[in-house]
Amino acid sequence: MHADIPRAEGAELDRGAFDETYDVVVVGYGFAGGISAIEAADHGAKVLICEKMPDPGGVSICSGGAVRCADNADDAFAYLKATNAGTTPDDVLRVLADGMAVAESYVKKLVAEVEGAACKPTEFSGKRGGNYPFPGWETFYHTQVDDPPGLDRRRDFPNVRTRPSSGGPGMFWVIEKNIRRRGIEVRLNTPVMKLIRGPENDVRGVVLGGAGGGRRIAARRAVILACGGFESNDEMKIRYWEGKPVLAASSRGNTGDGIHMAQALGADLWHMWHFHGCYAFRHPDPDFPFALRVKRLPDWNPAKKDDANVKMAWVVVDQRGRRYMNECPPYAQDTSHRPMHYMDAETMSYPRIPSYLITDDRGCKTYQLGDIRTNDYKYAYDWSEDNSQELKLGILKRANTLCELAGMIGADPETLERTVARWNELCDRGDDADFGRPAGTMMRIDTPPYVWGQVWPTVSNTQGGPVHNAKQQILDVAGKPIPRLYAAGELGSSYGHLYLSGGNIAECFVTGWVAGRESAALDPWRQAEPAKGKSAAE
Repeated sequence: MHADIPRAEGAELDRGAFDETYDVVVVGYGFAGGISAIEAADHGAKVLICEKMPDPGGVSICSGGAVRCADNADDAFAYLKATNAGTTPDDVLRVLADGMAVAESYVKKLVAEVEGAACKPTEFSGKRGGNYPFPGWETFYHTQVDDPPGLDRRRDFPNVRTRPSSGGPGMFWVIEKNIRRRGIEVRLNTPVMKLIRGPENDVRGVVLGGAGGGRRIAARRAVILACGGFESNDEMKIRYWEGKPVLAASSRGNTGDGIHMAQALGADLWHMWHFHGCYAFRHPDPDFPFALRVKRLPDWNPAKKDDANVKMAWVVVDQRGRRYMNECPPYAQDTSHRPMHYMDAETMSYPRIPSYLITDDRGCKTYQLGDIRTNDYKYAYDWSEDNSQELKLGILKRANTLCELAGMIGADPETLERTVARWNELCDRGDDADFGRPAGTMMRIDTPPYVWGQVWPTVSNTQGGPVHNAKQQILDVAGKPIPRLYAAGELGSSYGHLYLSGGNIAECFVTGWVAGRESAALDPWRQAEPAKGKSAAE
């Protein structure tokens, strides 16, 4: 974890004095924080958004920006229930499913308030449906925003790196315009370091860090934690996940602050093992904090396996040179990292961390093999279109023969040669009988020089965090709501087993409007007057 990124410290008791007063304080300014603030303000609350990073948007702005929507709430609920495998209560999933059924109209309402903004057609991706053929899967589709005419990505979001086709910047631009129209105050470079609690463990406000360090802000109705997960907290990743190391993809700001603050008030946790991720390259600079994700190919559904027809130019092998996985599962950017976490109990080692991506000269010339999606003021990188920069930097390397390549990665040459020969045989058959990779993605590796690179399990965002109920109230270890404390977005996400592409974005909207409305509806607690001549920080 980088020293210039602050980390929350927990909670302290209300001393009866505050420097400023708001109805609702929202911690974090991505999609979830923005929507929470909009809804709280629209329901009569005076709102403050605190974002610890100098740039807004969090991980959200790096995303595809496509909100998962549903034609039918009952079908959406059936799918969510099946894919969560009993890890999330029905009433929580029901709220999310019901929200997905009205999410498109909500996005259109926000868009209508911004001059020049418009939604793309709901079938922009060319297909409908969930990632897996579970009950109700056909009900799903996306809603995405076109870049409005007034948006200049380089001018407005100069530190965001994402694909030109990604809708995250456009969606955040619309949310930000709605925030400004309502006059909601936003403070960047303003970390929330502690929650302030009352004698009944009820949340009374927050203590700020940064330039306003020590300032105590009263939240007379509630605090909403919308500050993301813990993908940039190496200590927490080691504590909760089997495989290590796991690289981070997008934001240094997500260091588990909301989890630590909620735990200080007795919050229970769930889904801590579950994260949305993939496999990725590592930058040669050890101080560069972000993984360089392997090129994303289109998702495919096992019910329509023939739809997976974009060639994937590589295979992945372990440290012995053996292939061990389907490199292109139905949703590769979510589950492709999972086979990498295997631990060999006899040696107490991870023979698949790192693994090796292997292609050839033809594959290297097919398309750029990686990209990056980040939102950071300090670190920037752009993957070259022809992979030449990555070859110069050593992210990718060349070998004239498979025997030479085996020596470079420390594998047995005969094992690696058998692996590639077997792969080419399967390609000729058009059937990956070993691991079930779709035939349309298969591509022979037979044109030297061979090109390879280390790949590592990588987290895009975490799903774990504080347990919440259907009203987004954070629950303690006894299952009771912690008064005036709410969660929104991926902080304690409802996704506990299998993720749904665009599902966290839908969750940001649905849980954001639930938390915002519920918070604004609370009766304010009565604020004590500070002693004369004293500030709250004294």
